[in-house]
Amino acid sequence: MQDKITKLFKAIADPTRREIFHALIFATSALSITQISNQFDITRQGVTKHIKTLEEAGLIIIYAQGRERFCNANPKELQEINKWLKFYEQFWDNKLGDLDNYLDNKT
Repeated sequence: MQDKITKLFKAIADPTRREIFHALIFATSALSITQISNQFDITRQGVTKHIKTLEEAGLIIIYAQGRERFCNANPKELQEINKWLKFYEQFWDNKLGDLDNYLDNKT
C-alpha cells in the first residue's frame, strides 16, 4: 500500500492531472466529469483514470448527483507535501549554517 506522500506525488507528477486539479481549483462550483473531459484532448475514459488517481490521493472529492458525477478540489491535502518539503528545507538550512560556521572559523 502506498503512503500518503507517495500518492500525492504520483497524482501531481502528471501534467494532465495538474491541469485537471488546477481547473477544479479555479472553478466557481463543482465540475462534472463530462465538463472536465470537454476541456482535454483525450478520451473521457482517460480523464476518468486521471480523476481516479487524484481522488486516491485525496486531492479531489467526487460525489454523485443523479446520473452525473461531480468533482471538487481538496487543496488541503497539498499541506502534506509542504510538510515534507519543510523538513528538507530545515535540513539544508542547518547544513549550510554548519558550513558557514566552519568556514568562518577557518579564516
